[in-house]
Amino acid sequence: MNSLRNLLLFCLFTSLSNTLFAQQPFVVFGYYAGNATLVDSFPVEKLTHLSFSFTHLKGSRNALGNHRDSAALRSCVALKKRNPQLKVILSMGGWTGCYSCSDVFASDSSRKIFASSTKQLLDGFGADGIDLDWEYPTIAGAPGHPYSPKDKEHFTALIQTLRDTLGPQKEISFAAGGFTKYIEESVDWNKVTPLVDRINLMTYDLITGYDTVTGHHTALYSTPHQKESCDHAVQLLKAKGVPAEKLLIGLAFYARIWEQVAATNNGLYEKGKFLRGVSYRGFDRDLSQDSGFVYHWDPVASAPYFYHAQKRWFATFDDTRSVVAKTEYAIRQKLNGVMFWQLADDAFSKGLLDVIDSTRKKLGK
Repeated sequence: MNSLRNLLLFCLFTSLSNTLFAQQPFVVFGYYAGNATLVDSFPVEKLTHLSFSFTHLKGSRNALGNHRDSAALRSCVALKKRNPQLKVILSMGGWTGCYSCSDVFASDSSRKIFASSTKQLLDGFGADGIDLDWEYPTIAGAPGHPYSPKDKEHFTALIQTLRDTLGPQKEISFAAGGFTKYIEESVDWNKVTPLVDRINLMTYDLITGYDTVTGHHTALYSTPHQKESCDHAVQLLKAKGVPAEKLLIGLAFYARIWEQVAATNNGLYEKGKFLRGVSYRGFDRDLSQDSGFVYHWDPVASAPYFYHAQKRWFATFDDTRSVVAKTEYAIRQKLNGVMFWQLADDAFSKGLLDVIDSTRKKLGK
């Protein structure tokens, strides 16, 4: 009799869990680092989360940089009138924005000051949560940024202090390096994962401006020449026990261009020198096929690239085809969703955010 009752309870719990999971919205999380007036030009109705980028440490406090930042944040929050379901998140840090993070977050008192000031910002502006973009705990990030082996436990303590201070109502996420060294060394996944709402995998810049050999900076799948990819990061984390429903994969709304690249393999996996980035909105102008760029698709990586034979330029990026592939992947893998850097790089109409939206709707998400 007890066995039958337990079986019935298990079946009921499983059914409820599946129903709740099916009802979870597919998250579309966009970072925004533009000005106060530009953000209103984009189809924000297609976002679930808009992350203002960035706030920074001022001493131990979480603070806005200047009046322009305050105006931009107010504009982001005002978009709730257009999209009442929109969550506005404050992203703290960034690539060169966390110089003092290792030192500040080493202290319990400083962590409490940071958490308290974050709550004041969220309450004062009517925002919904915080996204930590510390690049990176325990390993080298931006040149000259201090880091320490102790960062790992201090990062856990920081997340715990934020959760204790903000309570369950406010969202907490963090931007995680999408590469192997970060995943293996920077975070105590078992302790941190239960405390956060989601983990934003920066599965772009996998080939960085410091690299002297080209590759796919935002590959969906690994290749024999390149291990780092969206799928590689996801599978590593799942193997560590991180639930798929906590993970978002990152999309790049920009290209990276290398110069002085040989024509072998149309420039892919060849030596070169990083030149500059290009916003997706500028692709038609700066990466025009009429001007000599030739489009290529890598079916193994599920990633596009351009090569310009005359200039000897190589470009790696996301486009409509790769964004469809990544969005479909996130849905098939039952991930929390997708995120991207950044909204101000998108086209005002028929952009990559539109591609994400149409793809998820086609698949019923």
